[in-house]
Amino acid sequence: MTTPSAPVSKTALWAGYIMTVLPALLMAFSAIMKLIKHVSVVKGFADFGIPESHIIPLGIVELACTVIYLIPRTSVLGAILLTGYLGGATATTARLGQAFIPTVIIGILIWGGLFLRDRRLRALIPLRS
Repeated sequence: MTTPSAPVSKTALWAGYIMTVLPALLMAFSAIMKLIKHVSVVKGFADFGIPESHIIPLGIVELACTVIYLIPRTSVLGAILLTGYLGGATATTARLGQAFIPTVIIGILIWGGLFLRDRRLRALIPLRS
């Protein structure tokens, strides 16, 4: 079992950083597209039946959760918040019969990256005894 004092290998640390940055960039890009109310976002919200007035608040929430995730001290809270956010996105796309696998993959990357780079999380969820 991994203990909190056990160091994280350089390979796991770098893999964790890469797995952290990729979904964070996607989430930040998505949030910015909402904040500028890009035409494709407005059309997508209309297709989902979500009022246009919800675009900016959802963009703010998405960006805030992403920033919280990127701060090392609050990364676990950020991962929890992003999981909730992505759960809503997954439910919305699944309800309309659209592909929801990308949001699930982003969630896996969020937690996988955090698991690889944070020894506290590894101690909490040991994959081997």
